[in-house]
Amino acid sequence: MSTITISIAEARRLAVAAFEAAGATPENARAAARALVAAEIDGQRGHGLTRVPSYAAQLASGKANPAAEPSLVRAGRAAIRVDADHGLAYRAIDLAIDALAPCARENGIAVAAIFRSHHFGQAGAHAEKLAERGLVALVFGNSPKAIALWGSAAPALGTNPIAFAAPMPSGAPPGAPPEAPPRAQQEPPLVIDLALSVAARGKIVAAQKAGTPIPEGWALDADGAPTTDPDAALKGSMAPAGGAKGAVLALMVEIIVATLAGSHFGFEASSLFEAEGPPPDLGHVMIALDPEAVSGGAFAARMAVLARLVEATEGARLPGAGRRAKRLAAEKNGLSIPESLFREIDNLVSQSD
Repeated sequence: MSTITISIAEARRLAVAAFEAAGATPENARAAARALVAAEIDGQRGHGLTRVPSYAAQLASGKANPAAEPSLVRAGRAAIRVDADHGLAYRAIDLAIDALAPCARENGIAVAAIFRSHHFGQAGAHAEKLAERGLVALVFGNSPKAIALWGSAAPALGTNPIAFAAPMPSGAPPGAPPEAPPRAQQEPPLVIDLALSVAARGKIVAAQKAGTPIPEGWALDADGAPTTDPDAALKGSMAPAGGAKGAVLALMVEIIVATLAGSHFGFEASSLFEAEGPPPDLGHVMIALDPEAVSGGAFAARMAVLARLVEATEGARLPGAGRRAKRLAAEKNGLSIPESLFREIDNLVSQSD
């Protein structure tokens, strides 16, 4: 597979230009470009630049509202509702995060439900933004049907990502032995991000675009047989992570998101990869907690103890610890992407000239 290396700035410029060429307002184009490039940097390629062509096609067709203006209302003392206006999700998500932080500080906990939305993107990135503000975050999103109900062969549930993030404190915890060195600096948040399929559906799309097979165990074809062909996988279903446990967790997220946000279930939502059809009308639910208030001031010390355990355990690391290295490498070396994908995005831009 032939690849090409571009800078982070060039990746953002190309994505913005492709979305604006498809009719997106500058605000919507920039928000989506930032999110996709951030996912690419973090190695989450299924939520990265591979999404640019499908986003652009849906903006051009109106399936995703190119001029969307998300709006927010307070639905209760600690409840927020955000209407994404059938646009790409990222401005609505940013609006929810900005409102959640002060609301959680005021009440100890806050929840935001986003509806009439689109592809959720990198769920962990949304949780991380809340953790960077000192909050513990739980983030849920649903997606078009890809996983079968357990015992069935037909896809009905989305891959339905779950993300969790928590701030990591610096300094030695109270009661630590005097010889224990303090933590050198404020650590980046702990971030856990997982889809409830064995692999994210976006990784199948990335493999399809790259012309490479997928690993065994990721997916089933339309007849329910295991496959390593990404084309057959996209016509079939994704294997749930952990078998029946993953399938029921996907159902749990479906209920949390679609019923609380008032959005479509996965089996009702239109494809996120095709330009045709109505808006997908997906939902997202984000929960933020003020850790010091909820823990009675014990949170930072207890998290420090946990961090010390991980540091002292050979071979162990906290989830998401590799993000910093990937981000530094991307800043230094740029982003390596399939040349075919670069040409596809560049053509989207050139066609508007």
